Amino acid sequence: MNDPASPTVRRRRLAAELRALRENANRSGDAVAGALGWSPSKISRYERAKTGLRPREVERLLDYYKVRGEKRAALLALAADASQKGWWEEYASSLPEDYQEYIGLEHEASTILIWHVDVVPGLLQTEGYARHIISSYGKVEPVTPSSVGRLIRVRMRRQQVLDRDGLEVRLVLDESILQRRIGSPAVMYEQLHRLAKESLRDNVHIQILPLDAVHTVFGESFVIFGFGSDEEESLQDVVSTEQLKSGFILEGERDTYLHRLAFRALSDSALSVEESRDRIVETAEKLWGLDSASEG
Repeated sequence: MNDPASPTVRRRRLAAELRALRENANRSGDAVAGALGWSPSKISRYERAKTGLRPREVERLLDYYKVRGEKRAALLALAADASQKGWWEEYASSLPEDYQEYIGLEHEASTILIWHVDVVPGLLQTEGYARHIISSYGKVEPVTPSSVGRLIRVRMRRQQVLDRDGLEVRLVLDESILQRRIGSPAVMYEQLHRLAKESLRDNVHIQILPLDAVHTVFGESFVIFGFGSDEEESLQDVVSTEQLKSGFILEGERDTYLHRLAFRALSDSALSVEESRDRIVETAEKLWGLDSASEG
């Protein structure tokens, strides 16, 4: 499932394993830090996967916890993989840290559940649609033309993840997204037909929540990343926003569970995949087709 150059989830798994080793050894973070001559905050950052661990530092921790044999070899291999760079790090100077983390999670997940209320998610945007959205950032904060180009390339590169074996993507989109003009009518027409086409993929399920549906869940857009089986405790769900300039990451069991319940409720209220495809195409032709555009 995973590419060797995909450090985010491996870093999280390694952090969870090291935290478990410390807890099983009945040691506090301060005690471990003192024994190794590190600061307590360094241990905390490692165990929360906020900072990458060099394999040599992992060796020191494993020596301290007296880990030997196959367990040691597996953790050192995990540390080596976690230290590799993802393709998005080529653009690190142009991407906020939280956006880089988002791409890493997207790159590693086995399931992605998306609820969006305002725009088509980045994974399914056409270049024209993406260009209009990214260019609009300049109305809030100056963005150079070259930066716009790099951000568009990143967004288009992200979409290659849809071809990865084992990935399942489920989306519930508010119907207003189909009606909200982003760019020209031609951009919208192309974008909606792109949505309809992508919904034909076996691993992409797109549902539309009609404006006249009974709405029981209210809130901002969110994305739930799932990793492996439910039994794999070290790889909990992650909930994130898909925003370039800011975002949040939630990993607590209660938070991720509540978001899954919300997504299920939204999906239950939405049109079926087939009905949603019909609604997308109908809206494209009615609102954004050539005849409709000329009339407007």
